[in-house]
Amino acid sequence: MKLSCGTSFAFLIMLLLVGQYVHVYAGSFHKDVKIHWGDGRGKIHDRDGKLLSLSLDKSSGSGFQSNQEFLYGKAEVQMKLVPGNSAGTVTTFYLKSPGTTWDEIDFEFLGNISGHPYTLHTNVYTKGTGDKEQQFHLWFDPTVNFHTYCITWNPQRIIFTVDGIPIREFKNSEAIGVLFPTRQPMRLYASLWEAEHWATRGGLEKTDWSKAPFTAFYRNYNVDGCVWANGKSSCSANSPWFTQKLDSNGQTRMKGVQSKYMIYNYCTDKRRFPRGVPTVCT
Repeated sequence: MKLSCGTSFAFLIMLLLVGQYVHVYAGSFHKDVKIHWGDGRGKIHDRDGKLLSLSLDKSSGSGFQSNQEFLYGKAEVQMKLVPGNSAGTVTTFYLKSPGTTWDEIDFEFLGNISGHPYTLHTNVYTKGTGDKEQQFHLWFDPTVNFHTYCITWNPQRIIFTVDGIPIREFKNSEAIGVLFPTRQPMRLYASLWEAEHWATRGGLEKTDWSKAPFTAFYRNYNVDGCVWANGKSSCSANSPWFTQKLDSNGQTRMKGVQSKYMIYNYCTDKRRFPRGVPTVCT
C-alpha cells in the first residue's frame, strides 16, 4: 500500500499495530451468531441460516450477538418489524463494546400504535457517553417488507444507511476534542425488548400485551469487517469501506432525507443545550 505525505501519524501507528485485513461475509445465522437470551423466543427458521426471528411477550424479549468482535467494519441486515400495534416495543441492530465505558453505534426502532409511524432512533456512544441522538420517520412502512439497514464504521466516520440511502454521517472529530470510537472492539447485537416507559411518545403509549407475542424478522445478515482476536485487529486500508465517505451525490441524498424525514436532531435542541450545542455540531 502506498502512503502519501498527508498520511497522519496516528493512522501510520494503527497500521503498524494491526495485521493483514480479513473480511468476513457472515451469511449464516447458524454459523456467525448466537441467540444469547430469550429462552427460545429467538429462532432460526431455515437450514441455510438466512432467516431469524426474535419475539417478545410479557415474560421476556430476545436477542442475538455475533460470535466475533470487530474493530471497524461494515455490517448490514434486512429487517421486517413488528406489525400493528407495536407501542412500547424496541427492535434493534447495533454494535457495542463491553464494560462501563463502552462504545456503541445504534439503530433502534421504536414501535407505535396502529396507523402511526415507527421512529428510527440513531445514536453513537463513546466511553459510555451518548447524547448524540438523531431520529427519523421512515418513508415506507417497515412492517410490510424487508428493508436493508447498514452501519459503516471506519477510522474517519460512521455512516448509517437505509436501503442504500445515507441518512446520517458522524465524522471523527477527535482533532477538536470530540470522542470517536477508535480503540474498543465491538460485537454486533440485535434484540426485541419492552421499553414502554419511554419508547412511544415518551411513555404515554403503553404496550398492549393482548397483541403479544410481538415478532420481528431478520435476514441476510452480512459483515465485512476487521476481526478482533488475541488482542489485535486484522485490519488495513485495503477494503473500500475502510476509507468510505459520502460523495456529493451521497451528501445530497442524505440532506434530502434529513430535511423530509428527520424528526429530532440533538444539534438543534437549544432547550436541551442552553449554553450552546455540542462542539461536534459546529
